[in-house]
Amino acid sequence: MPSKLVVLLLALLLGLQPVTTDLYLPALPAITEGFGAGMGQAQLTLTALLLAFGLSQLVWGPLSDRFGRRPILLWGMAAYVLASVACALAPNMAWLITGRALQGVAMGAGVMAARAVVRDLYAPAQGATVMSQALTGLGIIACACAPIGGVLTDWLGWRMALLCLAAFGAFTFGLLLWRFEETLAHPNPNALQLRQLWRANLVILRHPTFRAWCALSSGSYLGLFTFLACSAFVFTRSMGYSKTAYGFFMLSMSMSYIVGTFWCRWMLRRTSVHRAVAVAAILTLSGGVSMAALAYAGQGQEWYGPTCVMGPIYLFMLGHGVHQSCGQSGAVAPFPERAGTASALNGFLMMLGAFFMGGWLGTHMDEPVFALAHGLLLWSVFVSVVAWTLVQRHGRSAPLPARA
Repeated sequence: MPSKLVVLLLALLLGLQPVTTDLYLPALPAITEGFGAGMGQAQLTLTALLLAFGLSQLVWGPLSDRFGRRPILLWGMAAYVLASVACALAPNMAWLITGRALQGVAMGAGVMAARAVVRDLYAPAQGATVMSQALTGLGIIACACAPIGGVLTDWLGWRMALLCLAAFGAFTFGLLLWRFEETLAHPNPNALQLRQLWRANLVILRHPTFRAWCALSSGSYLGLFTFLACSAFVFTRSMGYSKTAYGFFMLSMSMSYIVGTFWCRWMLRRTSVHRAVAVAAILTLSGGVSMAALAYAGQGQEWYGPTCVMGPIYLFMLGHGVHQSCGQSGAVAPFPERAGTASALNGFLMMLGAFFMGGWLGTHMDEPVFALAHGLLLWSVFVSVVAWTLVQRHGRSAPLPARA
């Protein structure tokens, strides 16, 4: 496949995450009010999605190592379209939560396979650059998602916003069916044997390179997840902005992320991956600390507004553009024969953290501003510590043990 086609397909597959979350977020308060549900149930529509997304990757990964990436992608995207239609037609909150969980299962196939495809086609160093290009495309998709979700929710209702997810899935499915060629040169006939699968997962978990990069990408994603889970309530309820205005705040956040991915590629041409991550962590920590400081200083003050939230988020997202590009490619780099399994394990641990974080946020949303500030501070400190210690010590791809 031409390299530009590969990047486009990767961007669409990785873009399933922002499409499924960012486009949905402006509709979340309207869905909650429409069904007469509480904030805990509203958060469950996100946490159920993410838990299903994480768990499903543990199954999709070995399946893709055994049968190849193409069949897993086609089955996964077909299921995503059906689940999205079910969500748009949901008659109650329980139906919607179930539909979101099924979306998460299907989404796991696309995102897991995208990360594995990078390892199939590229060496580790080049993989970080290609991942950065694909994540730039993800950022462009994310830029459109929140404004579209806000406008559709305000003008046509939340069901039409959710129906857009089905349209995106159908387009991606069609392009995969038409142009995607299998990237796994040698399927592993033993990938589904339980004993070997268990052993492979243990080997991956014990590998210090995997742990370093997985911790970095997971911590950075959990910081973003904290913002995604809280921001709709911060802007539409605490500050009184419309859903359309909130969508444009999200657009500006996505643009800062795109700048971060370009900055990542600029640094990778001039320095090592490890130094790039260490520099980006300075911005990550600055974002978390300034978010918490402004929240406490502005408590009850008239001057506290969107700039006090978005300014720190811009800093955090610049760093996020570097940490995700390097972290996701670095976590699978030592495992060319088990790229699907390593990608799945990385994705599972990331989403498991999001599930527990979502549960904590659901019990602290009486003050959304402080829930956001405390969560972002926690993960910015975590990411910085990992970037300055574990990544510097273990981030280079070490050889696998003989038994792997």
